[in-house]
Amino acid sequence: MPARLFSPRIPLTSPLWFALCLLCLLTWQPPELAAQETPTLEQKLAGLPQPWQEKLHRLTLKEYTETLKYWEETHPDLVQVDRIGVTLEGIPLPMMKITDPGTDLKLKQICLVTALHGGPERSGTTTVLHFVEWLLSDDPEAVRTRQNQLLLIIPIINPYAYFDTDRFGNSQKIDPYTGGGTANWDLKTLQFKLPEKSPEVMAVLSVVDQFKPDVHVDVHGTGLQEYSPEQLGSRERYRGQTMFEVTGSAYSNMSLRPWDWRITEAINQAGEAAGYGYDRFEADAQRLFWGTSLTAISNRLWLGRPQFYTAHYGYAHYHTMLMAFEVGWEQSGLARLKGLMQIGNQRWDEDYHPGYPVNRVNSYIGHFVSAWGPTAQARRQSRVELWKQQPRFSQAVLYPQTAGRETYFVATSQKAAELLSADITELLDNIKDVPGIDQSSLKAIINAGPEIKIAVSKGRSPEPEEPSILKGISFQLRLPYQRPELVDIRLNGHLLEKSETDGYVSWPGAGFTHVQINVPPEKSKETELYLVTCLYHPRETRTYGWKPPAPVLDRIQSEK
Repeated sequence: MPARLFSPRIPLTSPLWFALCLLCLLTWQPPELAAQETPTLEQKLAGLPQPWQEKLHRLTLKEYTETLKYWEETHPDLVQVDRIGVTLEGIPLPMMKITDPGTDLKLKQICLVTALHGGPERSGTTTVLHFVEWLLSDDPEAVRTRQNQLLLIIPIINPYAYFDTDRFGNSQKIDPYTGGGTANWDLKTLQFKLPEKSPEVMAVLSVVDQFKPDVHVDVHGTGLQEYSPEQLGSRERYRGQTMFEVTGSAYSNMSLRPWDWRITEAINQAGEAAGYGYDRFEADAQRLFWGTSLTAISNRLWLGRPQFYTAHYGYAHYHTMLMAFEVGWEQSGLARLKGLMQIGNQRWDEDYHPGYPVNRVNSYIGHFVSAWGPTAQARRQSRVELWKQQPRFSQAVLYPQTAGRETYFVATSQKAAELLSADITELLDNIKDVPGIDQSSLKAIINAGPEIKIAVSKGRSPEPEEPSILKGISFQLRLPYQRPELVDIRLNGHLLEKSETDGYVSWPGAGFTHVQINVPPEKSKETELYLVTCLYHPRETRTYGWKPPAPVLDRIQSEK
């Protein structure tokens, strides 16, 4: 007992003295016992699991090819394995096609799944193989996915790297993920310059050209990429190797992501429900995006830069939605791929038809040019055609915008664009003699409102040849009310009826009422100017303006 507790300042009969003695008895322990309960660093380390003591199975080329063959043999109605190319070493490049033949292919979304870094980044490939096992299972969502989608799956695009070197490049040192860098691409024509040196890249491009997928998800992950050649040893990975996990993009490339962050979040939520967490790039870093005009402060901005990688070929040509995954745990990657499939199997809040939200090809302040079609195949064909032509589209709306009135004017040729004018009177005069346009109805609608001008966005890429639109076209409006009464919807002054193919449809979503005007191919091929008007009753009253407090108004009045 420490001598200081017997200080004469504290009487032995004091309650405080007894309390201090009790405290000492409760907390005191022999010195040797205290030492035993304070483990050393070595003891702490020894008490932790060491999963890396166990090596992981290393997939061989024979095992890989035999597994694809086995899946094709055991699920002949669901699986087809195609050869999409061959490496310079003579190794075939297989692609699996998985779908339910009992449902019409015209109704299906197309999703391309690759592991473009699947040389050294092995968990990308193994995640895709787990995904195939799930797709072929009796899980209700897997069954639903096969019914609604065609899955194109390339688990290994770089077998030379995966099975022989654990480096990123093929034998010519070209990485299929990047194509070897922007210098190997002609971005004006979107041509790969070195097809003879990278049949792997050309195989991917051939698939994209043939199927024009709605979505392309590229799965990356862990492996032996950080090991120097002399460190590879038996080239077996160890259990427990992981990394930061990300969805929808890549640290090196901020443009390799879905255009809608809500898609990324929906996928992340599927992974979080399975017990995993994800890095959210610039959001977690709390940094703004980089841009050329901000170079002077680039050290304060997000480190990702916009790059052109092989996957961008599909976006640039066909408006394919892109995303990349980084996978530390295969079950996390699988959960996220399942989450992506769910998006393709259901209706996105701002779309009329079920499927991936990929159909908007041009926009102007909340108005959208969109693909036409009652089937996924028809919308895909329309999307591809419109995507290639949309740079020349000119768009306009009455401005300022007004509650109860909505307009959207689109010119798909230079000749039609010349009719658009910021001056309302001039526009009405320009269209008075255009065949197929009821100028009197448009004039009555436009002149009934308070707008003072037309806001015009001119097309930026007029071409010498301006082909007609042969696959149909649609236009989407967003009314900022959830239950409006649609009073009068017209195209070029002509009243429209409800129709998924030749007329309009409407639906609620994301706080808006969406209205889509559908123009079928037989009309789109003959039309170059589209003047959409929509009159509606909001069926709710919203307040406008602000007044100072009453005492302030009284004070001002009294001072007069």
